[in-house]
Amino acid sequence: MSLTLADLAFDRPPGLQATTPPEFRGRDRDDVRLLVSDEDGHRHSHFTRLAEQLAPGDLLVANRSATLPASLPALGPFGRMLLNLSTRYAPGLWLTEPRFSHAEPGPLPLSAGEILEVAGLEAQLVAPYPGLERLWFVHFRGDVAAAMSAHGRPIRYGYLERSYPLSAYQTLFADRPGSAEMPSAGRPFSNRVLSTLKAHGVGVATLTLHTGVSSLEVEVEDLDDLTLYAEPFEVPAPTAERVNAARSGGHRVIAIGTTVVRALESAFDGERVQPSRGFTGRFIRPGVGGDAVNGILTGLHDPQATHLAMLYAIAGRDTVMEGYAEAVRARYRWHEFGDSHLILNGPAGRDRPVAGPTA
Repeated sequence: MSLTLADLAFDRPPGLQATTPPEFRGRDRDDVRLLVSDEDGHRHSHFTRLAEQLAPGDLLVANRSATLPASLPALGPFGRMLLNLSTRYAPGLWLTEPRFSHAEPGPLPLSAGEILEVAGLEAQLVAPYPGLERLWFVHFRGDVAAAMSAHGRPIRYGYLERSYPLSAYQTLFADRPGSAEMPSAGRPFSNRVLSTLKAHGVGVATLTLHTGVSSLEVEVEDLDDLTLYAEPFEVPAPTAERVNAARSGGHRVIAIGTTVVRALESAFDGERVQPSRGFTGRFIRPGVGGDAVNGILTGLHDPQATHLAMLYAIAGRDTVMEGYAEAVRARYRWHEFGDSHLILNGPAGRDRPVAGPTA
């Protein structure tokens, strides 16, 4: 099935972005709404009641990557700017996104060979990423980790009210630093949510995929022509074994976020998930992947976001778009500090009705 950019479009009124984390509004981190979409339709719940939507034996898979303070102040040939680090490919060599500011993206008037001053380091522009002209390979001279520690901030965009500390961008699972942006589907998890999942017989396993920047607009009409840059991942043997055991036992494997789907699909041989590590630029869409999982727990994605194609591969376009229409109607909140969406392509595993939407 070939997709175009128009297939990822939907109407969303202004004002539905989550502009601040729940805990900065006097609420708990897990105090967000949960929309559940499956073969029975679309239901409203709360994230603290996630276990009620799952069945004993189901396996959730989380990304344990921790977020870096990857947004660095920089000085270029035309003045002050930001350089958002994305992905490290070799010592000193990073893929980056130069921006005018957190609210104003590029492309910037830059040329290969130019020297930038980035958080006290000298950095040379090498070349733009083929097919993604807003991203540049940059070679640093000096200690990038130390520069991030001293001068870096979490990457943020213009819809947020203000800047927030790095701790606001870490999930409960985060213990392996490496992501430019938070694997945000795992953000609402709390110890009490994990306790209820365990009591309900739902397992949790982990893998790693270090995410790069997510702010790039799709610039092709036919999504078969889309370029994705490669990101590092690892599916360890214990996680592969648990995923395969759940699948062979007739239980569901549910990814916590699109990053987990990409990692599992990159390790899937058509029948089993193999222990794997490396880089993946896999673009999952209908007819290309979506077979390693039975569902996904994720945030709400923007109109024309390529992640929507992945959701279509997992549950079908009609289910996803009907769910998004319901999220808009009920005024769910978008982006990394917003509400959650559980999409299942099998039986819901619930045994009682769920309450209506909460504020």
